[in-house]
Amino acid sequence: MENDATQPLPKKFWPRFGMLAVELGYVSMQQVREAMGEQVDDDFANRPHRLLGDILVQKGWMSPREVNVILRELFERAKE
Repeated sequence: MENDATQPLPKKFWPRFGMLAVELGYVSMQQVREAMGEQVDDDFANRPHRLLGDILVQKGWMSPREVNVILRELFERAKE
């Protein structure tokens, strides 16, 4: 019997940007929730959609370098 722990995770289990930002210690879950709330507010107000990373940088909670680290990690995981 093959060990499922060695198999790559299906796409539905890949971490999302906010989850990985919290996992890496760049932001708190509360900060991610607040940024996601701003995304929803933007949508309801018919403002242009902003990416979560952009909001977190605009608020000074993350640096552009940290956003790039997360994006690279997500890209690498997607290739697996």
